[in-house]
Amino acid sequence: QVQLVESGGGLVQPGGSLRLTCSAYGTSLNWFAVGWFRQAPGKKREGVACIEEVDANRTYDDSVKGRFTVSRDTVKGTVVLQMNNLKPEDTGVYYCATDSTCMLVVGSPVLPGGYWGQGTQVTVPS
Repeated sequence: QVQLVESGGGLVQPGGSLRLTCSAYGTSLNWFAVGWFRQAPGKKREGVACIEEVDANRTYDDSVKGRFTVSRDTVKGTVVLQMNNLKPEDTGVYYCATDSTCMLVVGSPVLPGGYWGQGTQVTVPS
């Protein structure tokens, strides 16, 4: 049985940094495109970053460009989201999810139908 687990969330002051990790059990994230999503209270889940499987191409939502970086650790089979210069509007539950490509991550009204984690809370107080 495949399970994704996000870790690294927490409370951080504006301007601070957090490093989220997506780990997989029962498979390896090296075989998938992996997207990061966030869901703020009362809002829809939105894709913020994605890394492709084949060429490691990365896409970002405009709201996080220049501040967030998604990367792979191919040895560990994990995907990391490095978040710098965090803002209160970055607050939400962050999820990782798999798909065959990044097409259904950033800017897509449809969510990927692959594996999803349970999420990790990120809070940036105003």
